[in-house]
Amino acid sequence: MENLTFENHIASVFDEELEEIRSDLMNMGGQVEQQLEDAVRAICDADSQLAEQVIQRDGKVDKMELAIDEACVLVIARRQPAASDLRLVVAVTRAVADLERIGDEAKKIAKHALELTESGPSPMGYTEVRHLAQSVSQILRNSLDAFARFDADAALVTLEQDKQIDMDYKTALRELVTYMMEDPRSIGRVMSIMWVVRSLERIGDHAKNLCEQVVFIVKGKDIRHSDGH
Repeated sequence: MENLTFENHIASVFDEELEEIRSDLMNMGGQVEQQLEDAVRAICDADSQLAEQVIQRDGKVDKMELAIDEACVLVIARRQPAASDLRLVVAVTRAVADLERIGDEAKKIAKHALELTESGPSPMGYTEVRHLAQSVSQILRNSLDAFARFDADAALVTLEQDKQIDMDYKTALRELVTYMMEDPRSIGRVMSIMWVVRSLERIGDHAKNLCEQVVFIVKGKDIRHSDGH
């Protein structure tokens, strides 16, 4: 499994069912990427219509999770996969759970976008949101790419990006607390921004989990609770 690639895995063991599952997982990943991008744009552009669209589309993500989970159960029942192949199916079920939670966090961001839009325009805290969102979008993209290519080395590199996101998150919180101290009238708005950056930080954690699943598939090692991760 050290040199696992999708192509030789499909050719030797798996069939169209597994190809479809992998394709559905990548489609779901693309969907939550778009949800994140739109939710952040709704915040920064005060676009309530876009925020509503993100909230409405969350149901589609939930349905994708259920469909992929069901497909994985059927593969296990029908194919009785060997240990290495079973790892792949298990990792996919874990990955879709993380993707569904990313979708949930995007929905939360969109709800805060609606609240902030109703209370009027303000640039306060939006710089922090944009900066953190850019980093989080990048780690999510890199995680999905590593999963698509079964690239454990890329996954391990991407894992390390979450440490910077955690630091940026703490920096953002300090800045937001400063805003509230300087202008107590801003407390309500800034609290909403705090919840937004919290959701972004959680999305970074879920993206990190995707990388851990890539390592599990390729190397057979569960590093979810390893030191340093």
